[in-house]
Amino acid sequence: MEAAAGVSDAFDAIVMAEERFHGEGYQEGYAEGSHVGVIEGRRYGALHGAKIGSEIGYYLGFALTWQRLLHRSAEEKPSKKIKALESLIGMIQKYPYEDPTYDKLHEDLEKIRGKFKQVCSLLNIQSDFRINPERSALTF
Repeated sequence: MEAAAGVSDAFDAIVMAEERFHGEGYQEGYAEGSHVGVIEGRRYGALHGAKIGSEIGYYLGFALTWQRLLHRSAEEKPSKKIKALESLIGMIQKYPYEDPTYDKLHEDLEKIRGKFKQVCSLLNIQSDFRINPERSALTF
């Protein structure tokens, strides 16, 4: 009887070892995947954050430059162009750069893009903003 119990225990140990190794492998794989996912997510976030920052920086530089040019040649009352530029500048200055958890981040960015297109239309210039993926430069 003891021999049968010993064989049964050895068999159970083999079966349980498989389950144990499966569980340990799963835990190790899960931990490694989580670590790699955090690294990949951080890289992805930094890349897209830099793209949005470049885009908004471009819009702000564009708006400030045109605002200065139009103020030099402006009449007494502010023109529709200047008001639109000031609105764009205000939207950009209120944009929550340092809060990635802001609920309306992309919605506000779309509003800024729309206002930029409106300003370009008023100024009668093309509103083409692109980031060249091969180089870290803007193309116009």
